[in-house]
Amino acid sequence: MRKRRRYNEQAKSRLGATVVEFAICCPVLFLFTFAALEFSRVNMIRQTVENSVYEGCRRGIVPGATAANVEAAARFVLDATLISGAQVTVTPSVITEDTTNVSVSVVVPTNANSWVAPFFFTDTQISSDLTMRRERGLSSNID
Repeated sequence: MRKRRRYNEQAKSRLGATVVEFAICCPVLFLFTFAALEFSRVNMIRQTVENSVYEGCRRGIVPGATAANVEAAARFVLDATLISGAQVTVTPSVITEDTTNVSVSVVVPTNANSWVAPFFFTDTQISSDLTMRRERGLSSNID
């Protein structure tokens, strides 16, 4: 019987130490967890911005493409990962048969796209731009 009492008394005295250890470790654990989530989201945004610029340019270099098609292709990729507030710029604004290059630029604010409260990446923007030479159709005046 005495062994049980001693064990129960020791367990009760140890309970306070467990609560203190949890109170010290829990905030650190939450900090690392939310930091990992935020860094992962920013990396995902960065990769998506790169991909959207590429897909937009690929859409713009084919004959018959318009600037609206290019912007729609870039936004389609951004929408797939729920990125909002993106600014897509297509240069030139009117694509003709004489256009030699198509440039696409995408800028995304990180504040509007964080899954948790932005702490590490406040007031930052992720941007990318790409220029590709247009494909030309066969000309009718070839000898």
